[in-house]
Amino acid sequence: MAARDLTRRGFLKETAILGAAAAAMRAADGAAAPASPAPTEKGKPPAGGSAIKLPTIKLGKLEVSRLLLGSNPFWGYAHRDGGLGKKMRDYFTDERIVEVLEAAAEQGITTVVSPPEKRWVTLFNRYLKKGGKLRIWIAQPHNKPEVFKEEITFAAKGGAKGMFVQGARADAQFARGEEGLKTLTEWLKHIRSFGVAAGIASHRPDTHPVYEKRKLPVDFFFQCFFQPDKYLSAHRDEAVATLKKLRKPVVGYKVLAAGRLPAKEAFAFAFRHLRAKDGVCVGIYPPEKPDMIEEDAGLTRKLSKPPEAKKA
Repeated sequence: MAARDLTRRGFLKETAILGAAAAAMRAADGAAAPASPAPTEKGKPPAGGSAIKLPTIKLGKLEVSRLLLGSNPFWGYAHRDGGLGKKMRDYFTDERIVEVLEAAAEQGITTVVSPPEKRWVTLFNRYLKKGGKLRIWIAQPHNKPEVFKEEITFAAKGGAKGMFVQGARADAQFARGEEGLKTLTEWLKHIRSFGVAAGIASHRPDTHPVYEKRKLPVDFFFQCFFQPDKYLSAHRDEAVATLKKLRKPVVGYKVLAAGRLPAKEAFAFAFRHLRAKDGVCVGIYPPEKPDMIEEDAGLTRKLSKPPEAKKA
């Protein structure tokens, strides 16, 4: 397939690729997510109501919701132009991060992914002590190689229930060949020494099969659907092809191409290719769409349902 730039306009021209999944989704009964109260102020996630269940998957022995909450927007990692990163950083005070955590929990999301920054560890542990409902944090160590083990230790002591080597760090080690694989193995063993699930992320489509073949001590993979700064549909096709080669569970991330794609079509494509043991990780930025959490959770529930048996 020739490479195509996945701008929103370009993607909408490609929806024929997703025809079967998107059509099935639109034909399903009911809305993508249950109706929810309107936000009390612009950009504030709606709250209230009882928690809704989501399907779960297992990353090693750790059971998590099939939809994981990403944290890139919390820290301004927008991966888009136009000053959006600064707007995200300005918007996400500690209080608003907590609002998103609680809104996510109400939709059945059990797990958040975040780098083990000091601000985050302090905030999340304070949130838990006050009775926060979203209880599982998976850490994404991303520091320089010379202090990577120290960051893993900090995350473990901070309460992380699982960890994975951040994509750019892992890819840099992969490029080093045997020495890099040795370093990754040491990092993964250090993660496992704390009794938590260990994983690796990648922006590339060719790394995870190598890790699995070489039997690195890994419990799960995070696979980027797009290579950052390019966002080509050909790269997404390569990423989902990788899924079929792996035995371990995979969490897909950047499935919406950092907000470039409509959620309905992006989730339809992702769940058409993911296996039942795989999940997705998606960040939330309420000012762009106040019901974003409800929409993403609703799509996850709907598209996770097994297909109806064909009539005889």
